[in-house]
Amino acid sequence: MSRVVRLETLADVREDADPQRMSVSARLDAILDDGRRLLLLGDRGWVESMGGAGAKEIPDIWAVATEQEIAHTARTVVGPDEPFGGRTQSDMETDHWNTLAETLRVHGVPVDGGELSRLPHIVVLSDRLLARLSRRD
Repeated sequence: MSRVVRLETLADVREDADPQRMSVSARLDAILDDGRRLLLLGDRGWVESMGGAGAKEIPDIWAVATEQEIAHTARTVVGPDEPFGGRTQSDMETDHWNTLAETLRVHGVPVDGGELSRLPHIVVLSDRLLARLSRRD
């Protein structure tokens, strides 16, 4: 029976990105010991734009973005989410990991939320995103 060996978030440039608007998608996959990938979250991402004093001096938002900042944000947007409605951070984390574990169990991969939360989690920046960052002047 397959087991999860790590979690992987893939960050990619969205089609609506331009020099003034950083738009990035993030998908979270479980990587199994047999090499398969199972999608856990495919609807995450974020948008940033230039504004405020000094924004006109930086014609391309991608010129100030770093791989480390993008990787950090990508990891954040795939959860767990911030608490709301009287819920604690612990509640949010427990629910997040249990929901992901349930998704895996539906696909025949037995795992619990606590186990998932302790797995290595890497962030991979797509070739398109890396190319966008490397076009700096």
